[in-house]
Amino acid sequence: MHRRIHGRRMPCASVALVLSGVLCAVAALTGCGSRLPERDFREERGPAPASAGTAPNTNTASDVGVTPTEITVGMIDTVQGVLGNETFSGPMYGAQAYFKALNDRGGVNGRRVKVSACDDNGYGVANQRCARRLVEDDKVFAFAGNSIYSYNAARYVSDKGVPDVGGQPIGTAYETYPHLYSIYGSRAPRDGKVGWDGRLYASTEVYRYFKEKLGARTAAVVSYNQADSARYAQTVADGLRAEGYTVVEKQVDFALPNFAAAVVDMRSKGVDIVFDAVDTRGNVELCKAMDGSDLRVTAKVTNVQNWNARVGEDFKASPTCRNSIYATGNSRGYTDTGHAAVAEFRAAMKKYFPDREDKLSQWELEGWASAMWLTDAIASCGAKVTRSCVEGFVNRPEGYDAHGLLIPVDFKAEPVDRVAAPTRTCFDVARWQDGAPGGWIAQVPDMTTNCFDVPSLPYKP
Repeated sequence: MHRRIHGRRMPCASVALVLSGVLCAVAALTGCGSRLPERDFREERGPAPASAGTAPNTNTASDVGVTPTEITVGMIDTVQGVLGNETFSGPMYGAQAYFKALNDRGGVNGRRVKVSACDDNGYGVANQRCARRLVEDDKVFAFAGNSIYSYNAARYVSDKGVPDVGGQPIGTAYETYPHLYSIYGSRAPRDGKVGWDGRLYASTEVYRYFKEKLGARTAAVVSYNQADSARYAQTVADGLRAEGYTVVEKQVDFALPNFAAAVVDMRSKGVDIVFDAVDTRGNVELCKAMDGSDLRVTAKVTNVQNWNARVGEDFKASPTCRNSIYATGNSRGYTDTGHAAVAEFRAAMKKYFPDREDKLSQWELEGWASAMWLTDAIASCGAKVTRSCVEGFVNRPEGYDAHGLLIPVDFKAEPVDRVAAPTRTCFDVARWQDGAPGGWIAQVPDMTTNCFDVPSLPYKP
């Protein structure tokens, strides 16, 4: 009998980790960097909310960061750093929009949420400083909307027993520590060691989808001659072979990549689908080379981190390739405004961050879902809000779907033999298309029914 997994085990986090590692090297070469206005990191004060649910005078100061009228929530995100201010900041905007909307409608059970935010600039030492300031000085009750390039403070946060709910698993911290809860869930023991004896597992549903639904058979996997990029590319190639693809592995020089030569070889070998382990800069050049050599593929597959509104501008020089870009993920597409929860997210983003309409991303929606998750956990506690109560909600066996925004996720630890067994996984798919209506177009009727029984393969992160 097949088991249903609540969300893909990977490679969402590993993709982000690989690309961030590659981007670090890119940043060293290009010296890129930018800053956000300080208003994006100011605490949200606003007016005291009206009563919502339990009346404020029945609430007590029931735990750290909780007063009769307020709950302090921490948020650490990598924003102002050499990787640029759009690489990891999406969850921050989504989570902040959720809390702003929450406070405008009266807070949660009579308490408003006060956000205490910190940008760690992508440095491990700064990440530790952020965590210590928020935990020890600001007395945050919990974290939400975290999106951290180098989560050096992960052990500290967990040792302090501070719930980190719905964080973006860019590294392996969320597969390691017990009080850290990834937006994608986890089946790992999370006992202080990564995964299962240092290994994680990647299921193959994405490759199965493109084989069965689009008829793809010969896949190219493009990577740099850089350790993180090559390691992830090998994981992708292994998964493709497990699904019966013919795999063409193309590695280009990181400093001086010759994508044109790689594409010529890909065309000669009948490649009809392309996966990659390179950064956005590399993908832009790869698409230019594909259009230049008239390599037309069934799909150019990217990941949830690149599921954003900037694709039209980033790939403007390669329209054929651009219109073959597909993204997959464990959350409902941010353009699916026919779904009530997505429409609510979009309305809030337009109200609180109107200048981001052309920068919207799937990670912003997932940051919104993170804040919603923590809020629903807090609401379940009534007047007496405690960390143990919140974690009891997050650890429920039935999982959490963020009102339909997520494939249900949970944290039921499983032994390695069950993790390695075939499993049923579900996910969402979107394709970029120019013209009306344009942008990201859903490719499946509903992500909860786009499911496959697939194997899970081990890899070392």
